[in-house]
Amino acid sequence: MKYDAQDCKLVSSEKLTATVYDFRLQNKELASITKPGQFVQVLVPGKTLRRPISVCDIEGDVIRLVFEVRGEGTEILSRTKAGESINIIAPLGRGFELDASKKTVFIGGGIGVPPMLYSARSCAGNATVINGFRSSSAMILNEDFEKAGCKLTVTTDDGSFGIHGFVTQPLAEIIDDTEMICACGPIPMLRSIAKMAQEHNVPCQVSLEQRMACGVGACLGCAFAIKDKNGNETYRHVCKDGPVFRSEEVVW
Repeated sequence: MKYDAQDCKLVSSEKLTATVYDFRLQNKELASITKPGQFVQVLVPGKTLRRPISVCDIEGDVIRLVFEVRGEGTEILSRTKAGESINIIAPLGRGFELDASKKTVFIGGGIGVPPMLYSARSCAGNATVINGFRSSSAMILNEDFEKAGCKLTVTTDDGSFGIHGFVTQPLAEIIDDTEMICACGPIPMLRSIAKMAQEHNVPCQVSLEQRMACGVGACLGCAFAIKDKNGNETYRHVCKDGPVFRSEEVVW
């Protein structure tokens, strides 16, 4: 596959929390071929390496990106104004394999929540969403999931909103009536979800969060230990072979 960089018009920019931004980029061609769970590589002015950002949603010809400022690059990116252009390479990676007829639980943790919106909306009639945050001040996209017709449960580490605890608590209550789990977030969260899914014999897909320098498998920056079909440990590129893997493939 040939990866072409394209300029996209920034239609709107909104600050969701103290560190999280919501960008909407217009590009009909790229929006039409982007699948749930894929990501884009964004060119940051003055920086050599692009920044990977998961696709939050597709709205007609608009690609929605919700990202957190974590360093100088994303801080520079956050200053982009509506009407300006942003250069991206997209869509990248292997997304979720979804079946809208199956009862699917979508689980997001922190900045792993945004990519679950497009994924859950694709299965809205059978989608249950569990999102976990550090506190109420870090919450994002609650109304978006509800507008998409998803059953939403929120947990917070400090109990400032929703269930006081981790995403695995509400998951435990519904896992026996679940046909598929899709999750994105910190590795410890994904590890716990994968363990529960295995114990209850529920298929589970996880989107791994790794630093991705190139986004197309040309470097080794995002290599992650994965089991091959014979159960032997090997390494795969999260950007090219993932970011979505079956949970039983991952060497936790």
